[in-house]
Amino acid sequence: MTHPVDLNIPPPVSVPTPDARRTSVWRYARPVLALTVTVVTLTGAIGQRFYNQPRLTVGRVAPITLRARHDAHIEDIESTEAKRKEARLATAPVLMANATANQEIDQTLQRLLNQGNALRSQAAQLPFVNPGILSTTSQVYLQQAEEWEWRAILQAVNEIPLSLRSSALALEPLPTTRNPVPFPAPHTPAQQQAIAELRVFQRTAPIAEFNRLVAQINQARRQYAIALAAIHEGPPMGGAPTAAGKTDALYDASLLALTPEEWQTTQRSVRQVARRMTTQGIPPGLPQQFLREAAALHFQGTVPQIAKPLAMRLLLNSLKPNLIEDKEQTRIRAEQAARDVAPVMVSVRRGEIIVQANETITPAQFALLDYFDLSQRGLNWWGLVSFGGLITGGVGVFWIIQRRFYPDLRRRDRLLLLLLALSTPVFIALHLPSTNLAMVGLLVGSFYGSVLGVTTVGLLSLVLPIGIELQWGYWFASAVSGLLAAFFAGRLRSREELALLGGAVGLTQGITYLLVTFTLSAAAGTIWHSVLLDAAIQGAKGVLWSIIALGLSPYLEHLFDLVTPVRLAELANPNRPLLKRLATEAPGTFQHTLFVATLAEAAACALGCNVELVRTGTLYHDIGKMHDPQGFIENQMGGPNKHDELNDPWQSVAIIKKHVSEGLVMARRYRLPKAIRAFIPEHQGTMLVSYFYQQAQQRASEVSVPSPVRAVSPSEDRVASPLEHRPLDEAYFRYDGPIPQSKETGIVMLADSCEAALRSLKDATHEEVLRMVNKILRARWQDNQLVDSGLSREDLAQIAEIFVLVWQQYNHKRIPYPKAMPPKTAIGACSS
Repeated sequence: MTHPVDLNIPPPVSVPTPDARRTSVWRYARPVLALTVTVVTLTGAIGQRFYNQPRLTVGRVAPITLRARHDAHIEDIESTEAKRKEARLATAPVLMANATANQEIDQTLQRLLNQGNALRSQAAQLPFVNPGILSTTSQVYLQQAEEWEWRAILQAVNEIPLSLRSSALALEPLPTTRNPVPFPAPHTPAQQQAIAELRVFQRTAPIAEFNRLVAQINQARRQYAIALAAIHEGPPMGGAPTAAGKTDALYDASLLALTPEEWQTTQRSVRQVARRMTTQGIPPGLPQQFLREAAALHFQGTVPQIAKPLAMRLLLNSLKPNLIEDKEQTRIRAEQAARDVAPVMVSVRRGEIIVQANETITPAQFALLDYFDLSQRGLNWWGLVSFGGLITGGVGVFWIIQRRFYPDLRRRDRLLLLLLALSTPVFIALHLPSTNLAMVGLLVGSFYGSVLGVTTVGLLSLVLPIGIELQWGYWFASAVSGLLAAFFAGRLRSREELALLGGAVGLTQGITYLLVTFTLSAAAGTIWHSVLLDAAIQGAKGVLWSIIALGLSPYLEHLFDLVTPVRLAELANPNRPLLKRLATEAPGTFQHTLFVATLAEAAACALGCNVELVRTGTLYHDIGKMHDPQGFIENQMGGPNKHDELNDPWQSVAIIKKHVSEGLVMARRYRLPKAIRAFIPEHQGTMLVSYFYQQAQQRASEVSVPSPVRAVSPSEDRVASPLEHRPLDEAYFRYDGPIPQSKETGIVMLADSCEAALRSLKDATHEEVLRMVNKILRARWQDNQLVDSGLSREDLAQIAEIFVLVWQQYNHKRIPYPKAMPPKTAIGACSS
């Protein structure tokens, strides 16, 4: 009995071999192991705070009663430092005279006195008549009296003739700032004295002399009114702010009431008192009342009583603080005060209680506990594990940013980043008062770009003060300078620019330290000299770390095979030995390289690729042609073709393909980076050398029965007989590869393929050139040369347009000159 065939039998399950299983497991386990090693290493290096942490510290409650194991007399270092800090802060500043302030005081006082002289010059000088006729007291009164008072005095002179009386009563109105008031019937003593003196003179003197006296009094009154109006209007220097911040009226009528002798005495006394008080010194912040009391004591018996208020105002409006702090002497005094503080010693006898149970530990008790190893120092596992979780989060943040901005990071790159991160806690462990974040930022930024540089320095700056005890000023200044170095290092393209950046980093670190110290420390202003010196040292350290980074960068670039923009710029220098050899030994190849570089660089820029890498890789992609320059047509310069003489496509293709293997040998000899060496084989990929393959096809068709002769390997240069027959194998006529593994090498392959065709075109139209370039690019695409490069069909269309545009710029039109032109005309045409 037959059974039908079951067509639904499932296919056999392929069982992976043990080696395949081990490879698969290792593939997934390796990243986990790398992450674990990174986290453990960083946690162990940075988490120094958690290794020897005391459980019983200041402010903690003692769980049990602890006693001294033996007699001890030790210093409480923490309390000593606290007392010394208090001594520094409590030090009174040392003051010294400020010559500039003294000069300003003299100048201000002189201006005020000159102003008083100018005001007095507008009024009549006392006495304006002979004191034998009118006393000085009466002259002062008559000069200052109101208009109605003066008229009342004239009317009171009974024996004045009618004609004189009428002339006297017809006086011109005088300018005054006060409103006239009716004169009272009774006369004041000063008025009565003035009337009496005028009556005496009127009886004894002729009428003309009396009239002249009245005219002199009127003139003096008129000048006095003008000067008084000027005082009331407020001259520019009047009402100057006093030390108390108030504005007093500087001059009043008392200025005009002084006799010349009294005014001279007042001026001389004010100058002397000002000189004495500035010599004694006026400190900043001295209350105004103290200045008033001191000035009043100095003016006792030296100025007339009537001039004393004016002298006080002149002096107080001129004085200002003339003592400034002597920073250096203040610093010396503060440091001396700190040194004079005796160390705080703590004594205890054997068996004596250091701290009772449930008692809060004081600094002195902690010093004893730490001395007797009773503070229970040890590894803080909980703190270390928590810190490890923080490090894990930081590594995760770095991994996310790295995958976003730098996805092609190699294992050696991760190792370098780990070593740079570990260098910071190592230097801190050497007790340097500054971290090397500036060096880390400059190296990571120049190697891997600004984003990774800022991320690395930022994460380190956040975790360092958590895991290590750092001084805030040093830490913050280093963090800011490191972030600055990381941000700008990725944008610079020469070591000269990096050196200038190092100077800016040092300046930033010094200024940041200075600002942070003055902001956080109340004693910084007192010991500014020491703070300024520390800031200068911090700036020098920032520059030093930058110098160290510049010195290390070439070695790290070679050791870890890095291609930084700076190194690429250096390698692209035409004076490099390998490029100079290429230009000398294979000039045609060198010119071909330059044009290919122009095409590839334009395409790389449009596609957002690494332009520096494309430019440098293109310059070295054909260095292998130096092994036999005449084997390539661009170097034959119209001479005989070597391949025509060989007449053997198998040997010719071996010579052509050998420029790849020889180029790799030269690249290793000259220590070119791996990224540059990749352009040498990948720009050819596995393309077919079609010219010699077609020759070989033609040769094979001419021979009916080929002899079984071994094919010559590409590394052999044996000259075969033209009559020797070889089997036709297409793989032999293809390059060994690999095909392009990146967009950069793929662009160079396309530029290299189009270069010769573009050079051969002169008068073609844009459409014709574009059609030809698209045909070449399509052939590379159909030949599967670009499957691993990451280039798309849309990229190829854009590349074709760019190649044609560069060709148009390269073959721009020129003005045709006549073949036969007189010399003068030719010279004129050239000059025009």
